[in-house]
Amino acid sequence: MPKSMKAAVFLIPLSLSAFLTEARLNSASPQASEDPQRGTLELIIPGHYGYNSDGFISGVIVTSEGVVVVDALGSEAVAKHERQLISRIIRQPVRFLISSTFHNNYTRGNVAYQDVIRIGHENYQADLLDLMKDVPAAEQEARLPHQTYRDRMVLHLGGKEIQILHFGRAHTRGDSIVFVPEDRIVYMSELFFYDRFPWMNTGYVDWIHAIDIALNLEADIFVPAHGSLSEDPRESRQALVRFRQTLVDARDAVQKEMARGATEDRVAATVLLPQYKGLSGYQEQREVVVRRIYQDLKGTLP
Repeated sequence: MPKSMKAAVFLIPLSLSAFLTEARLNSASPQASEDPQRGTLELIIPGHYGYNSDGFISGVIVTSEGVVVVDALGSEAVAKHERQLISRIIRQPVRFLISSTFHNNYTRGNVAYQDVIRIGHENYQADLLDLMKDVPAAEQEARLPHQTYRDRMVLHLGGKEIQILHFGRAHTRGDSIVFVPEDRIVYMSELFFYDRFPWMNTGYVDWIHAIDIALNLEADIFVPAHGSLSEDPRESRQALVRFRQTLVDARDAVQKEMARGATEDRVAATVLLPQYKGLSGYQEQREVVVRRIYQDLKGTLP
């Protein structure tokens, strides 16, 4: 057994024989859809990459004993292409897939990772199961995590410590943030839309608090799930601060209207956030964000 897999089994109690058996059983995954979008593997800093497929970003952490991928994106075809680039450019096997959001555009690619250990928060697993209730059992099994955690999990691979952290409800109930202290880099997944308006269909006001905790980590670089990767990776901290302000401004504007006794419909009609009108996603999500914040502040969200 390779040294890296020994470390994985030690940290995540899944026997190698059982894991390989499961991989064989799941090898008959759904047929790859024809997807014209193909991504690029972009270097962030040595040992860290972002795979960018039309503005959807998957993180790639490289160690001497293998690769950790953060989010598999939205189709088997895209996920396979990312793995092809990892094999060709990085020339290391993928050992782990860490998934943050349960949404289809970040989990349909999980089926391309049947030979690696898949990890997600316990709420991620529950919400993914609910999302897939009408999906064939074979696909469900191929997308679900092998291992879940509650607050944090730590991997040690190739001498590198990789922290998987949950900071409470944010973009979803089960987001994972991946922190590599040695390299001062954080993979934020869908907690961070780079210079884009937030999508909040399953989000919570506590998203702001989760970002605050992330900003207090000893890190310089924050990798988003949406947008682009900056030419200067350290500029990402200020981009995350700007994104946080979008959420703060929306919350404050909703609270102000609620203090006046406004109904949800009235709040949705009057809180327009015009300063963010130029951001991608504003037209689709402005009302969604406002209504979701109103419902959360009212305490009516599950």
